[in-house]
Amino acid sequence: MPAQSDKPEIKLDAIVIGAGFSGMYMLKRLRDELGLNTRLYEAGDGVGGTWYWNRYPGARCDSESFYYCYSFSEALLQEWEWSSKYPEQPEILSYLNHVADRFDLRRNIQLETRVTSAKFDEATNRWHILTEQGEHISAQFLISAVGCLSTANVPDIKGLDSFKGDWYHTGKWPHEGVDFTGKRVGLIGTGSTGIQATPVIAAEADHLTIFQRTANFSVPARNVSLTDDLQREIKGNYDEIWRAAKAGHGGFPYIPSDRSALDYSEEERNAIYEDIWKVGGFKFLWGSFSDIMVNEKANDTAADFLRAKIRATVKDPQLAEKLIPNDHPYGAKRPPIDTNYFETFNRDNVSLVDVKKAPITEITEKGVLTADDEYELDIIVFATGFDAMTGTLLSIDIQGRNGLTLAEKWQEGPKTYLGLQISGFPNMFTISGPGSPSVLSNMPVSIEQHVEWISDCIESMREKSQNSIEATLQAESDWVEHVNEIAQMTLFWKANSWYLGANIPGKTRIFMPYAGGIPMYRQRCDEVAEKDYEGFLLSA
Repeated sequence: MPAQSDKPEIKLDAIVIGAGFSGMYMLKRLRDELGLNTRLYEAGDGVGGTWYWNRYPGARCDSESFYYCYSFSEALLQEWEWSSKYPEQPEILSYLNHVADRFDLRRNIQLETRVTSAKFDEATNRWHILTEQGEHISAQFLISAVGCLSTANVPDIKGLDSFKGDWYHTGKWPHEGVDFTGKRVGLIGTGSTGIQATPVIAAEADHLTIFQRTANFSVPARNVSLTDDLQREIKGNYDEIWRAAKAGHGGFPYIPSDRSALDYSEEERNAIYEDIWKVGGFKFLWGSFSDIMVNEKANDTAADFLRAKIRATVKDPQLAEKLIPNDHPYGAKRPPIDTNYFETFNRDNVSLVDVKKAPITEITEKGVLTADDEYELDIIVFATGFDAMTGTLLSIDIQGRNGLTLAEKWQEGPKTYLGLQISGFPNMFTISGPGSPSVLSNMPVSIEQHVEWISDCIESMREKSQNSIEATLQAESDWVEHVNEIAQMTLFWKANSWYLGANIPGKTRIFMPYAGGIPMYRQRCDEVAEKDYEGFLLSA
């Protein structure tokens, strides 16, 4: 049954939800190349997706700027000038606003509009959407571009409402910023976000107390400005850069390494690690040795090298040992890159609390109470991540065939075919959904592949007068099995990470992203399309 509203129905060909990298490119393809009457709905009052919401101190990209961008337009690549190797949030947001203006996307984007429900009408093969404002929209195609990391995870800690100071989540940061001057600040969480925020907050606050549950590996970013000469070199080599990025396992333009860490002596191996350490970034994981993520002994060599670096950086030996990860392989959790993270612990105004040893029991009026002590604070910052990959979609009341809700469908974990479609939900596509490389890759590379596959699929349907496409239950089941088989061949299973939903109490643990790499995934998607969309039911 269509969604109910007292407002006139708006009829469209396609609806896109989310105005980040995914949604804006999807809108452009559907509108400009397929000629579809398309509208994009965005809850925020500006475009940018994750870069609109995440404005916390130190927020910056951890993929290099010149390939953390769109590749579809040569003119865009040549005209945009990145200031540095790893741009900060405001610069990426400026880039995405430039894209929206350059391609005249805003006329089809409706901001400050949150989609609350989407229901499929089997009689008409159309989706009926309701917004928070009570608008009723129907469309043949519904495309989710809500992002993988967009629903903030605020831990349910007793007493939070009683805290007399201010508290913030990094994923919902005030646009006017937060002044830490003279403040006692508590930072909860030491994942990628916490690692980025720590040095910046410490430089401003009177005192910063970091509450760490899990020590984390991190590699220096080695951020540098992009000189005019370097800009010219990059722009003159973009064809090769993108060829390498799309052929790279994680969407990075590193020359694939086929060497094993175990084929070298310790001295030779550490020399290789040292050279890459000086370069910094994700190259340490994806450009050093081929077996770091599949062979635990090989991984130990990288982990031991990084542990030695922590010991050499942090002056207090006892503090250094608290900061050294010993409960998961390097890379099994999202591998952060940083600017002076471990150096920050040498500051007099920074202290570390091990909440694995002394758990947080509650938030009091004055601050944070652990099993051992109470820490008086003026501000609490939650760097506790997101309900990754599924949280935002499940916050919308989505109903497919026979009234089946997505929440019911995914009760035992997310199930998709190729990360692109869900059985029982015809004409609905997910960009970088569970079962795709998404968060294990340089996101724009994965996003462009998904957007182009979806738009090519819809174009094929229109050419053949087909009005419905739906993943079969068998294809979906086979793909979920394949995703988990691939993951079990890696070391990802050896960490309680958000890749498995382990950061959300009660969430079913299932490995969500596809660990087989972009080239193998792209090949499979291409084969499916070439075989008349094998694994999908198409009807006229």
